[in-house]
Amino acid sequence: MQAELIVDTRNAVGECPVWVPEENALYWVDIPAGGLQRWSAATGHVDAWTTPEMLACITRHRDGGWVAGMESGFFHLRPHNDGSLDSELLAHVDHARPDMRLNDGRCDRQGRFWAGSMVLNMGANAADGTLYRYSHGQRGPLEPRLTGFIVPNGLGFSPDGQTMYLSDSHPLAQQIWAFDYDIASGTPSNQRLFVDMNHFEGRPDGAAVDADGCYWICANDAGLIHRFTPDGRLDRSLSVPVKKPTMCAFGGSRLDTLFVTSIRPGDDHDEQSLAGGVFALNPGVKGLPEPLFQD
Repeated sequence: MQAELIVDTRNAVGECPVWVPEENALYWVDIPAGGLQRWSAATGHVDAWTTPEMLACITRHRDGGWVAGMESGFFHLRPHNDGSLDSELLAHVDHARPDMRLNDGRCDRQGRFWAGSMVLNMGANAADGTLYRYSHGQRGPLEPRLTGFIVPNGLGFSPDGQTMYLSDSHPLAQQIWAFDYDIASGTPSNQRLFVDMNHFEGRPDGAAVDADGCYWICANDAGLIHRFTPDGRLDRSLSVPVKKPTMCAFGGSRLDTLFVTSIRPGDDHDEQSLAGGVFALNPGVKGLPEPLFQD
């Protein structure tokens, strides 16, 4: 269960790992750097591309490119082998205030892309975070789907797609909710408390759902990844050698590796020499293939 450092990338805010099986590669982002990165499992080589805005979350498009949540909305990205990147705005969002960006995001099982927004300064304690859903052909401004969050995070969907999970990472919240999810219309309802993370170590950050339907959440500030059963019971906790893991994703040839991104804070680097790296663990269970964005 010991975490292995696979890339000493030293990301300021590494986020949103996505395994691409046809490339045998892991993609992820560095939010403030506007960086899209790729690690080849076969060679260990890392490629990087720069986006025109801060890049928060990505999902694979069925055309081989990416749909990305950035500062002003949802973009289509197409990275090239020469290091260049094509970027096209698909749909913009009207933020509640100008100092906001999109944050955590993930496709539902039907290929609709969800992402939440947040105020850049977490110290503002502003509950202006909004959850948006992007589907093919929408131009924006996108309709707010859920509102009233400070730092919406931890998006995930049960194996059958009928339960949606969402967290709020902010220290004043630290909650994880479950919703009934209508897979035909892409509509969440019946919001209820799934886990109160104030009773566990760490703040809830990015998440993944495994093949058993259990919910894995990165416990930021605690250096842990917690696994909760569908009834909200803590099943196990795995450790990583950094304080701030951000998001996890299943990958590898058998989907039995848990990849974890992390933050490199501006202090205590001597104690956290590996902070900002990407890690791999053997969690003892398998994940699910990440849905492609459907057009």
